[in-house]
Amino acid sequence: MAKDTVRYPDEVVEEIDSLVDDGMFESKSEFYRFSAEYVLTLITDDHTVETFNFDEIKSELDITQEDHAKALGTDGGTFFLDAVITIRKHGLRGDFEAAERFIDTHYEPTDQECIILEELLGTYRSQSA
Repeated sequence: MAKDTVRYPDEVVEEIDSLVDDGMFESKSEFYRFSAEYVLTLITDDHTVETFNFDEIKSELDITQEDHAKALGTDGGTFFLDAVITIRKHGLRGDFEAAERFIDTHYEPTDQECIILEELLGTYRSQSA
């Protein structure tokens, strides 16, 4: 297991100490391991959790589906809604090249989401013509 040193603001450390003192976590290390793994499960679909008793801790924390969705964003954590917003902003401004670059750098040409975003961009092009 690798060891890494990370610096946190004093207020964050105090809050973590409080959670450990209250018994929510056995130690700071358990908090840090759980937190890192939890965030990785939110942002990486194929992340395999390795933290001992991860599910038990998650269950004890009673993180609801609503809490989970709030942490992930309005669309439940998919990047697609953010992409739609980005394409819309570029499209409304007539910055079609920036929109194309965004799509090309984030999607494979055959992805369904890519095709939908290109169609969306096409509507803005049509409106500006």
